[in-house]
Amino acid sequence: MHSFDFSGEDLATLMSRSAARRDAAWGRMVTYSRKVFIPLTNLCLDKCGYCVFARPPEEEAARYMTPEEVLAVAERGRTLGCKEALFSLGERPELRHAKARESLARLGYETTIAYLRAMCALVLEKTGLLPHANPGALSESELRSLMPVAGSMGMMLENISERLMEPGQAHFQCPDKHPVRRIATLEAAGRLKIPFTTGILIGIGETWEERIATLEAIARIHHEFGHIQEVIVQNFRAKPGIRAESWPEPPLDDMLRTIAAARLILPDEVSIQAPPNLMPDEYGRYIDAGLNDWGGVSPATADHINPERAWPKIAELADVTAGRGFQLAERLTIYPRYLGDPDRFVAEEMRGPIFRLAGADGLPAEQRLS
Repeated sequence: MHSFDFSGEDLATLMSRSAARRDAAWGRMVTYSRKVFIPLTNLCLDKCGYCVFARPPEEEAARYMTPEEVLAVAERGRTLGCKEALFSLGERPELRHAKARESLARLGYETTIAYLRAMCALVLEKTGLLPHANPGALSESELRSLMPVAGSMGMMLENISERLMEPGQAHFQCPDKHPVRRIATLEAAGRLKIPFTTGILIGIGETWEERIATLEAIARIHHEFGHIQEVIVQNFRAKPGIRAESWPEPPLDDMLRTIAAARLILPDEVSIQAPPNLMPDEYGRYIDAGLNDWGGVSPATADHINPERAWPKIAELADVTAGRGFQLAERLTIYPRYLGDPDRFVAEEMRGPIFRLAGADGLPAEQRLS
């Protein structure tokens, strides 16, 4: 591996280099996944300083969705042409909160992961949407248990700096955010050949050097296992009521430099993604920096991680993409590259549901751009 920096390079030059790398690898197409967002539980073991998704157990709003609620959200997405059901949830809340254990017992499950597996199976069977499971740091056996019911999985690495675990830092009191645990999950997913999403979160107190080291760690893991299909560059947004509400937000130039660095550090076949709703007036510039994917965008549900930031309309996304000289295309939760080698990267139980939706190019046979 090389040692990268890019902090002192002229931004326009850096973006030009990154965009050229993107064009050579991905062409003039920027993709997105049409999804519903299913926040299975907002109880969580961790207490991240920047999070509004997780709720303390004493709040009435802290809960698990019921199977009926899960299915209603998925069915609404199906009627609007969605192909992906993104399950997002707090990490192992039953280890910290009696309310989580009691809720799971009422639902008939001992663990959150067991309940997640059942809800993925329910959505897959009843609606045909492809589950993408995003439950945080998991063991190899837990990952294996989800493979028959998930088209892909994900976990944000965020940052590998152990300094961020210290008092006053973003990951203080967050045992599942320890870098060793997160990296172990990425490597376990690699051994199982699970098409995987990860990413970095910028603006949470990390240095530029720590940011680059995190991208290098992702690159190293992908070089070993070949399973990381996309890397998200996500910017912190301040919100009332969080420990980090007074922290400065990363400016646009910081996002552009980080996207460009990610494209130049990561292997060409790894997709670079950034959420458009977190920089709503400027996200078109991300394409200039080397981005090739917008991630999951929903016509049906809010972004429950950043509920104050509405998704752009997909027609608007298409217009912004076209304005940069690119074509917007819908993709599935699993990328075409992995569909080309299903014996290695697609669980046998998932092949029928996935290939029923995929065209010959590995993108959805039915494209919905509005």
